[in-house]
Amino acid sequence: MTLSTRSAVLSLYMRVFRIARAWQAQTGIMSDTEAERKYIVQEARTLFRQNQQTYLPPLGLATQKGRKLRGQQRLRKQAKPVYLQSHDET
Repeated sequence: MTLSTRSAVLSLYMRVFRIARAWQAQTGIMSDTEAERKYIVQEARTLFRQNQQTYLPPLGLATQKGRKLRGQQRLRKQAKPVYLQSHDET
């Protein structure tokens, strides 16, 4: 992971926690708000940990020495973070 990628990931991670702190449930009930805030934090921690070692190969590799784009697409699909895979399933 490059330094800029690491910084971007950490920034995103902290942003999720800031959003969780300010989160308000649509019902307006404080217990719902607290439960939803707790869920956001737990889900963020779980997903970021699951994807801690994820590496997405650069797109430029597909064209080197006659490699086909299909192979590169397969590699990217295999390396896709869990949170994106779960998003695609819905």
